[in-house]
Amino acid sequence: MVERIVLFDGVCNLCNNSVHFILKRDINRSFKFASLQGETGQKLLKQYGLNTAMNSFVLIENNKPYLKSTAALRVCMKLRGAWRLFSLFIVIPKPFRDFVYEVIANNRYKWFGKKESCLLPLPEWKDRFLD
Repeated sequence: MVERIVLFDGVCNLCNNSVHFILKRDINRSFKFASLQGETGQKLLKQYGLNTAMNSFVLIENNKPYLKSTAALRVCMKLRGAWRLFSLFIVIPKPFRDFVYEVIANNRYKWFGKKESCLLPLPEWKDRFLD
């Protein structure tokens, strides 16, 4: 089985909602999750040579990290339903995709808000979180 780990900003409302979105549509339970701020998230960032101050969505799949829009689109490929169609945006050049991603990422706290602490998973999802 392919290991897929999503690293996310644990205090960002948009990011937390995205994790819930993935959990509800990941019928094969193929994704695990860790916050960027947590011990496991920090360890994985270091392991893959990524900046530990990073605040981007990261997907680690088959021991390879994917960042920003590429990470999000690769996640869409594995979700059930019409959400897979979003993965077709992978054909758009990465600089343009990442520009749009950055606009949203740089405004996410202003537009969607921020929590004081990281997401606590529901009991039925607890085994999917690494820290």
